[in-house]
Amino acid sequence: MPQPALHPRSLVGLILDMDGVLWRGSQPLGDLPALFRRLEDLGLRWVFVTNNATRSPADYVEKLARFGVPAQEEDILNSALAAVAALRERWPQGDAVVHVLGEGALRDLIAQAGFSITAQPQADAVVVALDRSCTYAALERATYAIRGGAWFVGTNPDRTYPTPQGLAPGAGALLAALEAATDVAPTIVGKPEPWLFRLALQRLNARPEQVLMVGDRLETDILGAQRLGIPTALVLSGVTTREQADAWSPPPHLIAPDFTAVVDWLARKRRGGPHILPSGPRRPV
Repeated sequence: MPQPALHPRSLVGLILDMDGVLWRGSQPLGDLPALFRRLEDLGLRWVFVTNNATRSPADYVEKLARFGVPAQEEDILNSALAAVAALRERWPQGDAVVHVLGEGALRDLIAQAGFSITAQPQADAVVVALDRSCTYAALERATYAIRGGAWFVGTNPDRTYPTPQGLAPGAGALLAALEAATDVAPTIVGKPEPWLFRLALQRLNARPEQVLMVGDRLETDILGAQRLGIPTALVLSGVTTREQADAWSPPPHLIAPDFTAVVDWLARKRRGGPHILPSGPRRPV
């Protein structure tokens, strides 16, 4: 897939993943207040986009505030919102019964959109996200619903997510179990699929080549952005190793150790020095 050149001086905003980019669990990755002040000084806007469906936009606003980063709910896009958008496309009137395998924020957003939530296997759709209290009985009910014809929706395919202790099982691990039990592949609505990226471009009022996607996961953050012609920066502070980054094709425009290094690079390029970075070969920061 052909990739656009990255023009740092022409950027108007950033699409920022959070887990593995801004923090690991409760640990910030860098001096976040200072980094966002620098981005503001550079004239850049941003929107936060995450595959995590366990938290609502309000939850993320609160978490960002704890790290000293001001945000509004409209600055946050997650895969739970993408799932709601997908359900609305199929049932615009909200006249569907949805079986949810996920945590409270996902259930709340689907219910707020007007859909009926059920814990029973008789359902029109099954929406699956990370559920850290998932039991065998819950997997069993979801399996029956999918085998009964319910639309199988996955919020995201992330098999793992980073924690201070290491990589923990993600939503993709539950999706893999259900796919094995049903022989039905889920419809993925989070990254790398286009819903969240398109919503982010709308929020930033920008064209794909005018924003930079900053993420830590090749198969979701980087792949999804590349499919839409959005320049990419990969940070190695999350789940991806340098060896994996070097093997990815087409390569990200930037490969950086962390978000701080990305902001440093943007500051240098927007204030002086060469201002066009071709799509390849990859440029480590």
